[in-house]
Amino acid sequence: MTRHVFRLPDLGEGLTEAEIVDWKVAVGDTVEIDQIVVEVETAKAAVEVPVPYAGTVLSLHASAGTVLSVGEPLIEVGPAGGVGDSAAAERYREEERAGSGNVLIGYGTGHTPTTRRRRHTSPRKPPTTAVQPPTAPTTTRVADALPSAPASPSAPASPSAPASPSAPASPAAPASPAAADERQAPRVISPLVRRLAHEHGVHLAAVTPTGPRGVILRRDVERSIAALAASTVPAAPAVDPATPRATGTTSAATGTPLRAERIPLRGLRRTVADKLSRSRTEIPDATTWVDVDATGLLEVKDALRRDRPDLGIGLLALLARSCVAALRRFPELNSSIDTARAEIVRHGHVNLGFAAQTDRGLVVPVVRDAHLMTTAQLAAELTRLTALAREGTLPPAALTGGTFTLNNYGVFGVDGSTPIINHPEAALLGVGRIIDRPWVRDGAVVPRKVTQLSFTFDHRVCDGGAAGGFLRFVADCVENPAILLAHV
Repeated sequence: MTRHVFRLPDLGEGLTEAEIVDWKVAVGDTVEIDQIVVEVETAKAAVEVPVPYAGTVLSLHASAGTVLSVGEPLIEVGPAGGVGDSAAAERYREEERAGSGNVLIGYGTGHTPTTRRRRHTSPRKPPTTAVQPPTAPTTTRVADALPSAPASPSAPASPSAPASPSAPASPAAPASPAAADERQAPRVISPLVRRLAHEHGVHLAAVTPTGPRGVILRRDVERSIAALAASTVPAAPAVDPATPRATGTTSAATGTPLRAERIPLRGLRRTVADKLSRSRTEIPDATTWVDVDATGLLEVKDALRRDRPDLGIGLLALLARSCVAALRRFPELNSSIDTARAEIVRHGHVNLGFAAQTDRGLVVPVVRDAHLMTTAQLAAELTRLTALAREGTLPPAALTGGTFTLNNYGVFGVDGSTPIINHPEAALLGVGRIIDRPWVRDGAVVPRKVTQLSFTFDHRVCDGGAAGGFLRFVADCVENPAILLAHV
């Protein structure tokens, strides 16, 4: 068997590069054909990449955080039992002992792999000053020896301090020196997480991990930063009016210092930036809006949840149904512009995109062939795609091919917006928060559940009449959901 260099494969959807997020194997590990070896983040989603070879991992050609182009070397596999790149293996073992596996935490696929890392068969040489446990030797996996919570920051264990010979053996002593080493260092932290903690003065030993197998995630460090900021806000001192105020870069509200930094535009964030910039550059958009009484829509939603909870139909599904019905009446808004051929392309299907906020940023999953679905089917698909988006497991194909987008930005507590069209689509409907407002009904001012609908459209595909007609039809469906019965 010869050495094989596996290169970053073509991930489809026109993707040309990917960022290394998480290596699932280390130098010296044995891999099988089609075993997942690395997780990468493309401009569209996180993707797990299998290796087409079996054998021993000889070297990893890129560390976490590195951006590779399609075709660049990714991993090298040699004959089973091969020694491999000894220098690279030693570097990896040093990183593992230091608690850094160069794994970018926070952008995962949402599930824990069966084997995170293989335990090296060569035992570490125990320090000469270590106290041997009085009990019979036992075999303990490193993962099983990990504590459920990190050591207290007030009394951290020192890996270099010798143990006192007269001290009695503690029943909680680790089963092996290797397990002790693992206890004394934070578990697998990415360079990004480590830097974030260092910049904000957070001791990693004091951070409570919430990741799989005790991994410290980025959100764990951010939670500690918030707690540290809340506990260190000084009381406002008495100010002498005659004393001039000092100026600085500290927020008066929180006492948190402002920090200058440069954040690379990569992956999903860069794709969003490129799309929005292209939309603003190419599309002559216009926005119109209307306030609507959503009381009837809420009543229908509550009735469905009460009488048929198994269907799981919520507001987003009812709004999606209204949009699909409106696109049947105004097909010019279910289109795009082919600038190369100077043509308006009207689509024969409705692929409904909807904005979803995730830890990775704003993504727009696409419900394909929404025009063929019932309201219950729409609800099920919206729920499924939302769950995948939040877990970071959406395949790239689920984020492309949309013909119209629905954006429920009311979940952020705002009333209205002028949304940017999701290029290359021609229109987008935004929905604000639903709140109690005074409303004139049958000549009397009464409190009603009111929301604002904002509709942005490409003025090249239609004029204001069609856009206004679309928005008015959706508004009528919100105010009187019975109208939808004629278009189901």
